[in-house]
Amino acid sequence: MADAPRFPLNAWYAAAWDIDIKRALFPRTIAGRHIVFYRKGDGAVAALEDACWHRLVPLSRGRLDGDTVICGYHGLAYNAQGRCTFMPSQETINPSACVPSYPVAEKHRFIWVWPGDPALADPATIPDLHWNQDADWAGDGGTIHVKCDYRLVLDNLMDLTHETYVHGSSIGNSAVAEAPFETTHSERTVTVTRWMEGIEPPPFWAGQLGKPGPVDRWQIIRFEQPCTIAIDVGVAPAGTGAPGGDRSQGVNGHVLNTITPETDGTCHYFWAFARNYRLADQALTTQLREGVSSIFKEDEEILEAQQIAMEANPGRVFYNLNIDSGSMWVRRLIDRAIAAEAAPSQLQAAE
Repeated sequence: MADAPRFPLNAWYAAAWDIDIKRALFPRTIAGRHIVFYRKGDGAVAALEDACWHRLVPLSRGRLDGDTVICGYHGLAYNAQGRCTFMPSQETINPSACVPSYPVAEKHRFIWVWPGDPALADPATIPDLHWNQDADWAGDGGTIHVKCDYRLVLDNLMDLTHETYVHGSSIGNSAVAEAPFETTHSERTVTVTRWMEGIEPPPFWAGQLGKPGPVDRWQIIRFEQPCTIAIDVGVAPAGTGAPGGDRSQGVNGHVLNTITPETDGTCHYFWAFARNYRLADQALTTQLREGVSSIFKEDEEILEAQQIAMEANPGRVFYNLNIDSGSMWVRRLIDRAIAAEAAPSQLQAAE
């Protein structure tokens, strides 16, 4: 019996940053689908299956001629909808000669693709990462190719107590592991809220605040189906009202994360850090991008080591602690989405 699917297909996944897709062929594997992306002459993005109808050679090994993709093996030409428009040495084009095209949208500085049923692709359901292009926020980010199951990255982000041990020299201290938290959920979201009041700030946040003394620190982690996590973070001088909603004396950021499964054991991790202070300071934007990149490198090493251990110990199950409540709910929502997609086929099989 084949392994159960590990990711839903009827979902929007980030495929690339907007600046990555140009007037050139850009291959990427998304949720097990090999897809080639490119910008058309009008600036819109097209996405086709990266396999020629004729002999399955990747179309990304060919070239772009206007808005037409030319296969690099025998020269078959495909328009942006995937229909073959030219075959060598014959005038009649086989009517079945086409490759699948995928719904694409451009939003929040990302190119999103829908690998499932095109009829269900609604751009209104693209996860909210508006801080990435909001005039009241400034920031930047990057992409990490992580050699692990994408769900391990989600687990890692939903439980930030690991900051105490993995990131102790930058954003972590003992307060993160000791503070109480609250987990809530809906049909598409999971939220973990943690407040740390009257604590010593870790090095990163002490530097951003630039004021001495204890702080009130917050981490509000919000997952949105299928694998986007926006984390509302920041610190304010203790007792200035942040827990009650007045953050005016502090500094606030959003850690933006959207993880796209590539295969069962690899994923594309798109991240950014946006802030609402010193908006015009490009040097700070660069400094923060490089600093956060170093922090995430520590995560990458832990997650890849975890994946290797899982593969070396097949059949072993995870044990859960109270701190895993957020990630447990995330996995439940993902499993429900996968099951909902499988239900029609299971019904047909039963008939």
